[in-house]
Amino acid sequence: MSLLKRTLSIFCCCLIAIPAMKAQVAPGQVVSNASQQVITTAVPFLRINPDARAGGMGDIGIATPADGNGLYANPAKMAFVDHDYGFAMSFSPWLKALVNDIYLASLNGYYKVKKEQVISVSLRYFSLGNIQFTDAQGTNTQQFMPREFAVDVHYSRILGKYFAVAASLRYVYSNLASGQSVDGNLVKPGQAGSGDISWYFHKTFNETGPIQHTFSCGMNISNIGSKMSYTSSVVKDFIPTNMGIGLGYTVDLDKHNSVGIYTDINKLLVPSPNSRKDSATGQYYWREESSIKGMFTSFGDAPVLTQLREYTLSIGAEYYYNKQFGVRTGYFYEPYVAGGRQFLEAGLTVKYSIVALHFSYLIPTTILRNPLDNTLRFSLLFDFAKGGVKKSGENYSGVSFIDDTPKKKKDEPKKDEQAAPAQTTPPANTTPTQPQQTPPAQTQPTPDNTTPTTPK
Repeated sequence: MSLLKRTLSIFCCCLIAIPAMKAQVAPGQVVSNASQQVITTAVPFLRINPDARAGGMGDIGIATPADGNGLYANPAKMAFVDHDYGFAMSFSPWLKALVNDIYLASLNGYYKVKKEQVISVSLRYFSLGNIQFTDAQGTNTQQFMPREFAVDVHYSRILGKYFAVAASLRYVYSNLASGQSVDGNLVKPGQAGSGDISWYFHKTFNETGPIQHTFSCGMNISNIGSKMSYTSSVVKDFIPTNMGIGLGYTVDLDKHNSVGIYTDINKLLVPSPNSRKDSATGQYYWREESSIKGMFTSFGDAPVLTQLREYTLSIGAEYYYNKQFGVRTGYFYEPYVAGGRQFLEAGLTVKYSIVALHFSYLIPTTILRNPLDNTLRFSLLFDFAKGGVKKSGENYSGVSFIDDTPKKKKDEPKKDEQAAPAQTTPPANTTPTQPQQTPPAQTQPTPDNTTPTTPK
């Protein structure tokens, strides 16, 4: 219990220390446009993790143990998933305090091709509800339902005993105001293609001892791809290319109790606003950079202090009992000059057999509103193992819908045994009998000086 108390104490201290980092701008203070460094991109929903488990720990997921929803934060860790195949679905209401028809939904599945390889797919759908368009005089012109979605394919592979890598491909579609006109340009759906590169490492220490502990770390560079435009304009918008680094430490206190502490650091690999200016014309041209060049220039296109404000920090912890009941909490911090998203999250997990249900709830900690303020999110996961029964020596806990366990064949006599002649076995407790022989006739001795007589 002393180890558990020490672990929880460290986590609580970290949660207390994070709000103290807000020394740059006080809550409620107006930040001038000159110092504002909010980076805007197209399709920002790609940065939202629909997993409710991550949503209960400050949107952490890069270095947490793998599960069916792990592909959203770090596809590489799917190579270490315990089960053979499964699927999951998640639902997150959006701006629930204002409307009820905006939401983010996701559906994903995975399949273990071999012991070291996993293929997974996912679909994220973001509905922006029903919007009424009007003209300059305020007359209703058209109703429209903006929507966005992304389809992903991931390939994860184990390299060695503790290390895994993954590559992902993604198609993004965004239809925000199709058919409308802006400055004489017809609005059309935006489309883009992108990919992810990720890795994951975890190692368990003291495996034979009473208390096991696991260290994990990972990195995911996501949304590396083309830019997006909604009109015929030559200047296109960046998609949210992001670099995330995560660390984790899990302690199995005994057979039934485990505690984990995790942290993530994220940075958008997109040029800072107004970071490129033509001295002759006075025009800013940072949007004209290519997406690949913008990834590298994003590390040095602003002063050091401004660069540090572009990072977001998350820290969280979770407790599991018997891998069936879990509670978690976490904190997300973003500097005010970069957007000011700061909130506390809590979550709960209930698992039985093949089904796991995650809940999360977001609690704002600043005066800035969050689209998920006081919102309950959930994820439903199904995990299965081939064979339909729990495998000994493995971490499988799922069953299939049908019992496809191979049945044992009845013992049949071999052909050699059928061809061999039958042999008799003497009965027990008996001795073999031998044929009786008649002893030869013996002559009787006779007295001296007599002739022996032969018996007739």
